[in-house]
Amino acid sequence: MDKHINLGKLGEDIAVQYLKKKGYKIIERNYRKKWGELDAIVLSPNKTLVFVEVKTVSGPMPQIRGEDQVTASKLKKLRRVAEIYANGEGESLIKNGWRIDLITITTEKESARVRHYKNI
Repeated sequence: MDKHINLGKLGEDIAVQYLKKKGYKIIERNYRKKWGELDAIVLSPNKTLVFVEVKTVSGPMPQIRGEDQVTASKLKKLRRVAEIYANGEGESLIKNGWRIDLITITTEKESARVRHYKNI
């Protein structure tokens, strides 16, 4: 596995642990369809179905921030996959609507900084 894939998996693992500590219930990870992927599907403490995109960067001064990696086309793909899930398999889980969140992870040596942006 290359360094990029390892970093992405590490970031997703950190994000899932962060969400669990905040009271979110993990429904599914790495939900894939031919037109896109959702890093995590979770249920928030108030029962909102949340589709989570995780972006991970490393180093004290990363070339590009995780926040800058979510382009308009990426967001459009996320929305499409989220809508398909919400109107299909996830329909029974929706008690309080759904949203897309972004979690960015910046790793440096043994530490990680987590930022959580709700309803992007």
